[in-house]
Amino acid sequence: MRKPLWEPSDEIKEKANLTRFMALVNQKHALSLSSYPELYDWSVRDIPAFWAAVWEFAGLEATRGYDRVLEQPALFPGADWFPGARLNFAQNLLRWRDDQPAIIFQGESQKTARLTYRELHNRVAGLANALREAGVSAGDRVCAYLPNLPETCIAMLAAASIGALWASCATDIGPRAATDRLGQVEPKVLFACDGYFYKGKAFDSLSAAREVARNIPSLEKVVVVPYTGENPDLGGLPGAVLFDDFTSGRGEMEFAPLSFSHPLYVMFSSGTTGKPKCMVQGAGGVLVNHLKELLLHTDLKRSDTIMYITTCSWMMWNWLMSSLAVGAAMVLYDGNPAYPGPRALWHLIEREKVSVFGTSASYINFLRAEGLRPGTEHDLAALREILQTGSALSAEGFEYVYREIKEDLHFNSISGGTDINGCFAGGNIISPVYAGELQGPCLGMKIKAYDTKGQPVLDQQGELVCEAPAPSMPLYFWGDRDNQKYLDAYFRDYPGVWRHGDYVLVHGDTGGITFFGRSDAVLKPSGVRIGTAEIYDQVDRLPEVADSLAIGQSWQGDQRVILFVRLKEGFSLTDDLQAGIRKTLRENASPRHVPAVILAVPDIPYTFNGKKVESAVTNIVNGRPVSNRDALGNPASLDFYEGLLPQLQER
Repeated sequence: MRKPLWEPSDEIKEKANLTRFMALVNQKHALSLSSYPELYDWSVRDIPAFWAAVWEFAGLEATRGYDRVLEQPALFPGADWFPGARLNFAQNLLRWRDDQPAIIFQGESQKTARLTYRELHNRVAGLANALREAGVSAGDRVCAYLPNLPETCIAMLAAASIGALWASCATDIGPRAATDRLGQVEPKVLFACDGYFYKGKAFDSLSAAREVARNIPSLEKVVVVPYTGENPDLGGLPGAVLFDDFTSGRGEMEFAPLSFSHPLYVMFSSGTTGKPKCMVQGAGGVLVNHLKELLLHTDLKRSDTIMYITTCSWMMWNWLMSSLAVGAAMVLYDGNPAYPGPRALWHLIEREKVSVFGTSASYINFLRAEGLRPGTEHDLAALREILQTGSALSAEGFEYVYREIKEDLHFNSISGGTDINGCFAGGNIISPVYAGELQGPCLGMKIKAYDTKGQPVLDQQGELVCEAPAPSMPLYFWGDRDNQKYLDAYFRDYPGVWRHGDYVLVHGDTGGITFFGRSDAVLKPSGVRIGTAEIYDQVDRLPEVADSLAIGQSWQGDQRVILFVRLKEGFSLTDDLQAGIRKTLRENASPRHVPAVILAVPDIPYTFNGKKVESAVTNIVNGRPVSNRDALGNPASLDFYEGLLPQLQER
């Protein structure tokens, strides 16, 4: 067995939430579980008992208890979780009402704000009462087109306290893309702002908000948060009012008691293959799943300060919000994490004594490329855990974290999706960490890797599937008659089994899981399946390469691999560099990974959530239309690829 990068001390294991949870399970069920693999096996063998134990351990607040956890055998899809229970999502996140810090805000512009749990509770109460007076009731939709501000959190909690559905888009999404998302759910109220900051510049967002409002006839009121200025022009916005004026009154907090499956969030797919799908997720399911992940997989405690680099377009924003239910201090950052320099975030982490820091693979790779050594340049005594998600991180990325950031911390690589507002696989603080591997499947998630015949495999790359329901899976897709879009998205390939669309390998020796990228972007030259992450892992380490994208092109009855590279300033795609790229892939991956064609490009397309969009370029290269450019953060990048098509057809 390979040597782990990190192993928890006896003291860490003794104080872990997981250890206390295991003791609870052992006592209630007369078991003798003593390790994470044993606990996991039990959690998917007795799924109702497991989720009941999570409810108890997390101390969910409910006005009425549940009749049962889950009907057996459970429908999949269509499972009915905790029927009979009555609770409120916001009430569980606002259970603390003291003077400990709840929200610490830092904007790129150096604007800051701090709210205690008492202050947060009072501000949510005032806004919730204002929304009620404006006619918002349970089942209505309240949306946001906002940066990652405290007001965004307050608005979400106020809407949830009433039982309204919440959907949000960050202001870096263009107005058409925002309308494609928010307009589908016909919101009654929209929260917007006057602008946002990025790389030291202020950008107007009121003009975009006006365009969104014009195209959503259901809107009755737009509540505007001043961020880049003091007196924004509210003209052209229906029922427009400033945030503080709208919430000037306080009043008592009132939480609507709702069913466990009452809808809470509308989450959006990336929209790269058409108008984004609207996935409706239940309040209780999101709550119990987030608390499982925060308490048991992140080991979050009330004494922690947690920070995740995200925008309110990404499900990690929703995930971070649930840390309020644990009572931790939550740091919000808005802007470019590398502004005004690559060390910006580390100054913030040091100053606020962040103990749990969440980020993406791309940010870690950025730090590596910049040659930063945060562990020697900053006081990181408080930092005990780094979370990473968004895309697969190479083994070298893991090693960089332990070598250059901190030797003794829990590096917790996680993977899941917007679809489940959570994780299928992740880490745990009582087990070792191995380079390039997520530590294992998350508790209660009956996941496996399937081969092309639909059989579970170990030590072999395959499709990530889930064989049993989980509480945070979508209740339904908005406007999806007979659940046809829902079934098409997850259940057509393996009836009764969720196909997630990731390509993974489950390691038989460690139980860890390595991710290789989206399975719909898997390359198949000569029928051999190759994950794109395997190519990026090698190419992106070359000193000349800033970024890369690999796709498959149908060619002479087979598929050939096309590699696009964005080069660092001062470099060009010479014959020597192409030869070096091919040599690196041949020697460090396999001859199958060597591209047939390598081309330099000025930009790589990404979604607003920071994920490479292989599918859009694949469509262009194979002569198919791209359905929704507005789903991309940089849609103009595709123009260059379209211009390459004649050149590719000749090569």
